[in-house]
Amino acid sequence: MDYHSHYLRLGVNIDHVATIRNARGGYHPDPVKAAQIVADSGADGITAHLREDRRHINDRDIERLVSEINLPLNLEIAPTQEMLEIALRHIPHAVCLVPEKRTEKTTEGGLNVIHQQNFLYDFVAKLKNVGIKTSLFIEPSFDQIEASFKVKADVVEFHTGRYCDAPKEKKSIHLKQIYDAIKEANSKGLECHAGHGLDYNTVKPLIQIIELKELNIGHFLIGEAIFQGLDKVIKKMRSIIEKNRQTIVKN
Repeated sequence: MDYHSHYLRLGVNIDHVATIRNARGGYHPDPVKAAQIVADSGADGITAHLREDRRHINDRDIERLVSEINLPLNLEIAPTQEMLEIALRHIPHAVCLVPEKRTEKTTEGGLNVIHQQNFLYDFVAKLKNVGIKTSLFIEPSFDQIEASFKVKADVVEFHTGRYCDAPKEKKSIHLKQIYDAIKEANSKGLECHAGHGLDYNTVKPLIQIIELKELNIGHFLIGEAIFQGLDKVIKKMRSIIEKNRQTIVKN
């Protein structure tokens, strides 16, 4: 089995660098500087969520990430007209469509593609027409996968929060749901990503799923960076991915 063809990308979400900045106002710490450290430390992409209320990443951050960072930008947005216009103005490498609630602390679950298929079909088409790789953040559900296939998304990113938050004795149940969902999505030609709540330990079983192409991790890495430094935690996560991926590919 060729390792290069089964390389697992690491995208790093820098939202919470901006959260710290916004807690006091001003310009420090700079999420774009964090993105440059992420790039220099061996990650494969930058993820940033531009929320409707701009609680962390703001419009100027997106402008700078596009112009100053030489890594693919995965722009997370809610499927709204305002966000569509922003995406079409900046043309990031990828857009991941996520659900958004004003009162949530973080994204609480996957996008309900089934209930808005016609709308999302048109939304996805507008992004793809200008060359933006389009992803839908969904639960590991066969019905949501089928709906994502019908709206012609390029990628599905599976919400791993329920797996990460589950007690130890129930993690295997959620892990199997993710595993089965990735197999199903891959069989339909959808590229498979995963993210939300992952850390050094919970990431390891996912690395073993050879059809998985990308992990997006943010909060844990930014939190650990306070104690160890951002470059060190990125390199450690990259090392864990490499070690576990090479083991499964060799076998």
